[in-house]
Amino acid sequence: MTEKSRSTYSMNHPAPWRRFLAEFVGTALLVTAVVGSGIMATTLSPGDVGLQLLENSVATAFALGALILTFGPVSGAHFNPVVSAADWFLGRRTGSGLSARDLGGYVAAQTVGAIAGSVLANLMFDLAAVDFSGKDRSAGHLWLGEVVATAGLILLIFALARSGRAPVAPAAVGAYIGAAYWFTSSTSFANPVVTVGRAFTDTFAGIAPASVPGFVVAQLAGLLVGAGLLLVLYPDAGRAADEVIVGHPDQTARTS
Repeated sequence: MTEKSRSTYSMNHPAPWRRFLAEFVGTALLVTAVVGSGIMATTLSPGDVGLQLLENSVATAFALGALILTFGPVSGAHFNPVVSAADWFLGRRTGSGLSARDLGGYVAAQTVGAIAGSVLANLMFDLAAVDFSGKDRSAGHLWLGEVVATAGLILLIFALARSGRAPVAPAAVGAYIGAAYWFTSSTSFANPVVTVGRAFTDTFAGIAPASVPGFVVAQLAGLLVGAGLLLVLYPDAGRAADEVIVGHPDQTARTS
């Protein structure tokens, strides 16, 4: 293999630690954007919750799109265990997608990254590094909102990949999450590790630790609903697992 070939192979097949690092940093910055924009919104627009939510949702949508563009070529820019789990599950049928070992690494990196992102946002706004939220979000209608938000996200991502439109995922996923802030009762967390991370800040975007399990269970239910719809609407969706969200390394580079 020539030096040029080695360089090309390295770029197209990032080592596992590079992919895990991309998931860690990307998830951390996503949570920083969610929490930080919420803090800024309450500072600039005190007393107007609707405007605060608008500012928070717009900043999150733009940040998510930019982060997918930045880290997608390295790790696929999942930033979300339900996306990674769906990638692994659907890909098993076709020999594509994440391996079980990669899935474990992704979830670990995403979880630590989410907590780090919340801490970073707190510190940037001169707050205590860790201040557990007191905002209760425990209610059946909120859990239903999380099922809807998560199922829609899974369906969108894999439908784009299966139909050959993965390049538009940064804009489409950002737009979906931005819109779901408004059309779901839960303001669309749609991500277990982001939910955990947001428990570490007692600010606009926070969620009480006691409310986290209910949201996570609802998100896992959304994963099942979304995956079920995919298998009905796109029976061969697993063939596109290597393109979620932005094409990540093919099977030859995987760790198992």
